Amino acid sequence: MATDPIHQFQISKLIPIEVGGLDFSFTNSAAFMVATVAAAGAFLFLTTSSRSMVPTRSQSIAEMSYEFIASMLRDAAGTGGMRFFPLVFSLFMFVLVANLLGLFPYFFTVTSHIIVTFALALLVIGTVIVYGFAKHGLGFLKLFVPSGIPGILVPLVVIIEVISFLSRPVSLSVRLFANMLAGHITVKVFAGFVTSLSALGAFGIAGSVLPLMMTVAITALEVLVAFLQAYVFAVLTCMYLNDAVHPGH
Repeated sequence: MATDPIHQFQISKLIPIEVGGLDFSFTNSAAFMVATVAAAGAFLFLTTSSRSMVPTRSQSIAEMSYEFIASMLRDAAGTGGMRFFPLVFSLFMFVLVANLLGLFPYFFTVTSHIIVTFALALLVIGTVIVYGFAKHGLGFLKLFVPSGIPGILVPLVVIIEVISFLSRPVSLSVRLFANMLAGHITVKVFAGFVTSLSALGAFGIAGSVLPLMMTVAITALEVLVAFLQAYVFAVLTCMYLNDAVHPGH
């Protein structure tokens, strides 16, 4: 069980709850989602509650995170897109903190489950659709008819654009899920090699040096991937929200 690379993704019930035959149990996944929100909220609150003209390191990190997302959203969707800043910033912080928490031994990585990443992606696409129609009405459908397309090609282009739009939540969710899943499995496999070889005596311990080095290197890479995937999720969200703000562009 300890060397099973898949066991780390198993969902277990912490508080069984069943209502009308439906399972509403509080699981380890739900617990770490709560922990993620609590950790991100606590960090932002503690680093900004006593703001000073000369910021501390933690305050600087919080302010840079804020300005980083604000600049990204402004560049992608213009000043009109800033109304979505709370959504984009919340998604970025949630994905980033969830990814980082998952790097700790015996912790659960909520972003390694596609149901979680797909729910986040549906939130983004749902926001685009609802705001697009609320703001532009049927004019939002211009998103599927790029300007300058010859009339004879419009039906084909519309079909392609609709398929592309519907595939966005899939690609957005699978990208994050697949990277976190593959990375954690790889780390677990190499760590299992270290444990197995070390039990074989002196020769085994000598042979475990290489998988140990690989485990350390991949773990360092996973830290980078944790930040990179949060950034990719946020920047793609900004690009999709731009379609809701400027559907004719």
